[in-house]
Amino acid sequence: MTEGRGATGWRANLDRLGLTLPPVATPLASYTPAVRAGALVYTSGQLPLADGDLVVTGAVGAEVTPEAAAEGARLCALNALSAVHGLVGLDAVVRIVKVVGFVASAPGFTGQPAVINGASDLLGAVFGPAGVHARSAVGVAELPLGASVEVELIAEVR
Repeated sequence: MTEGRGATGWRANLDRLGLTLPPVATPLASYTPAVRAGALVYTSGQLPLADGDLVVTGAVGAEVTPEAAAEGARLCALNALSAVHGLVGLDAVVRIVKVVGFVASAPGFTGQPAVINGASDLLGAVFGPAGVHARSAVGVAELPLGASVEVELIAEVR
């Protein structure tokens, strides 16, 4: 891997962004934060948690702005990276393959892709071209604990 995409690059990129990997979020039910299957790591859906607190709650397009929800999606992606790091280490990441984002949406809100850009943009900033991925952005009525956004990802690893 080249600088900026893996090994020491992801660390330097997180430093440049002023970010650190948080501890792996404690599961809220009967699941594990991440599972490896061959060369892929699948994360469980990650909520916008910081220090154990849910940061963004409510329906986007009603009580939550798309911009606030995009920041929440960014936090979800950071939590997903922590889950990957906790399982295999981010040095093992070859590329981010897929992101699935869920947005608690008010009736008529159709800006889910812009919200999930918060996660996609973070992954690109951390991994460079290896952070470019396939993606789904889905509007839903409710998310666990009233969260505004939830993000899961699939990473290819060595």
